[in-house]
Amino acid sequence: MKKLLLVNPVGQTSGYLLSKFSTIPPLSLAYIAALTPSDWEVKIADENFSQVSFEEADLVGITAFTSSIRRAYEIAGNYREKGIKVVIGGIHASMLPDEALQHADAVVVGEGEGIWKKVIEDFENNQLKGKYIGPRIDLSQNQIRPRRDLLDTRYVFHSIQTSRGCPFNCNFCTVSNYLGKEFRQRGVRDVLDELQAIQGDLLFFLDDNLIGHSPESRKRAVGIFEGMIDLGLNKKWWMQTSIDAADEDYVLKKASEAGCMLALVGFETISATTLKDMKKGINLKIGIDNYKRVIDAFHRHGIGVVGAFILGNDFESPNYYEEMARFLVRTGIDVVQLAILTPLPGTAFMNQMEKEGRLLYHSFPDDWDKYRLSHVVHEPQGLEPETIYIANNYIKNHLYSFPRNHYRMLRSFISLKNMTNFYAVYRYNQALKRSWQGSHYFKKYPAKFPIPIPG
Repeated sequence: MKKLLLVNPVGQTSGYLLSKFSTIPPLSLAYIAALTPSDWEVKIADENFSQVSFEEADLVGITAFTSSIRRAYEIAGNYREKGIKVVIGGIHASMLPDEALQHADAVVVGEGEGIWKKVIEDFENNQLKGKYIGPRIDLSQNQIRPRRDLLDTRYVFHSIQTSRGCPFNCNFCTVSNYLGKEFRQRGVRDVLDELQAIQGDLLFFLDDNLIGHSPESRKRAVGIFEGMIDLGLNKKWWMQTSIDAADEDYVLKKASEAGCMLALVGFETISATTLKDMKKGINLKIGIDNYKRVIDAFHRHGIGVVGAFILGNDFESPNYYEEMARFLVRTGIDVVQLAILTPLPGTAFMNQMEKEGRLLYHSFPDDWDKYRLSHVVHEPQGLEPETIYIANNYIKNHLYSFPRNHYRMLRSFISLKNMTNFYAVYRYNQALKRSWQGSHYFKKYPAKFPIPIPG
């Protein structure tokens, strides 16, 4: 029996990977495993828990984000030296297939489900080609079930994906390029059947926007939530959604009744000018002045808000960072996810930075390790890179220090009125605090600015 080894590489155990609460299983590899013929033995090697031991295999498949692609290339090189064929896929390889092909025998560009059987067939016939272009599949007709039995049992959350694609085109995001602008959705019954089969009570919906943007997508979301309630699944879960979900009171009500604990919402910034630069039109439409109303809408149904924000945009200042720190506490956001603006391959922002010669690190693939949302890798206008690191420490110290952190947790407890959901908020805050304390900038830079901040 031939053996396929599927690898989830981790170049550096830092950030969210420091806590099991914030790590997510590599579901894409479980899908590939499900599509592999039954006369193959399949194993998933997951470096979230232990390094690859370079065991024997007939074929190796690797997926990787940009931050872990150098590790993926290292693993691929070790296997190719042994004469073992390697296929690389995932978002980075899809955006830069020519680079990936220098380190692998074949590259899968795009979604692997529609092309994997062809890859296996060509391998078995010793006719493996360089590039395989995976078509965007019709999720309404897709009945594939991922091989969850091959995923590591130490993950806290199981994961499921019910939609792909995004009609928005934010300049820092790869989703619309990688998965398309069409919002493709699985049927309600199909999703519920899979949910019933998942063992375990904790779930993360991988969808970039579970609720969606149209009346049809919101009707589908309600159908999923009502189905979960009717079936008595009793699962607790969290999701990602856009800011306009706050206008859908009935949808949020049903999400809460179905077990939603947390919703990750991309607020991104408290600057309207920056939102325009990001092409974050939906946030401009809602308005920064209404961010508090958005948070309150989720809280009315006991759903904690994970607010995603980005630091390092042009012309930010110490005054701006102090106002952001105050805003994050004042508005009652339960969990704050801060990332440093990073030009990723396949984004309009990367194209702009390359064109303007503003990349600080461009010795690839080695420098891809720094493109992990915690390093300043481009030259921002109007501020120094060290100011961004100081701001990161300043804001996080503002959030996590006594007595402010205790005040935030008490406020979340009162707002959510749900012990289980509050506990998820508490655990997530602990995970992010640990991530910050394990960062490369935590001890290197102060948590206050070297000049007085007015106000």
